[in-house]
Amino acid sequence: MNDKILVVDDERDIADLIEVYLKNENYTVFKYYSARDALNCIESTKPDLAILDIMMPDVNGFDLCRKIRERDTFPIIMLTAKDEETDKITGLTLGADDYVTKPFRPLELIARVKAQLRRYKKYNGAKEKSESSPVLCYSGFEINTKTHECLLNGNPVLLTPTEFSILHILLENKGTVVSAEKLFRDIWQDEYYSKSNNTITVHIRHLREKLGDTGEEPQYIKTIWGVGYKI
Repeated sequence: MNDKILVVDDERDIADLIEVYLKNENYTVFKYYSARDALNCIESTKPDLAILDIMMPDVNGFDLCRKIRERDTFPIIMLTAKDEETDKITGLTLGADDYVTKPFRPLELIARVKAQLRRYKKYNGAKEKSESSPVLCYSGFEINTKTHECLLNGNPVLLTPTEFSILHILLENKGTVVSAEKLFRDIWQDEYYSKSNNTITVHIRHLREKLGDTGEEPQYIKTIWGVGYKI
């Protein structure tokens, strides 16, 4: 079955262009020019990935991202016409996995779609797993790579695919510092991500918020300044 991609952008030319490139890659596309119309699609047909424009006249992309994250963990890529750090940080904080600034190269967007889907499937049992146990446990954490479930001291924690990937890598390397560059390489496997350390920083911060670990001395995810992160 082809992966289902939700595209929401009120700029019809851009939405139509994205649709053409996605269909050329054999994706099934659900295209909407309005966020309100897209909400019905999310309810009835769970996409595998969403591409959301930020600036829309009815419900903006931030609000739509927030609504999606209330119930779903599939990857979200935000589109923005502004090359402003605030928009990027806001989108990532609300649960987006990546962002693309307009104007963009369609092939770069497709590459990011493929990277997000590849990672999402890897951590959701859609690809063949190794023979090792799918459950990792350490210091109150328990994550299951087959069911994409995360427990902290027995309580469920709803994570986005990117947050789950980061936590999974840190748990696999528990006690060892993992650099931001390694996180980029292991999660996205695309060189251009290595130019934006802020992306990992924002995801780490949001992950800490979900874990209730936002004090000056984090209990779980430690920052080793100038080196990286460790559990």
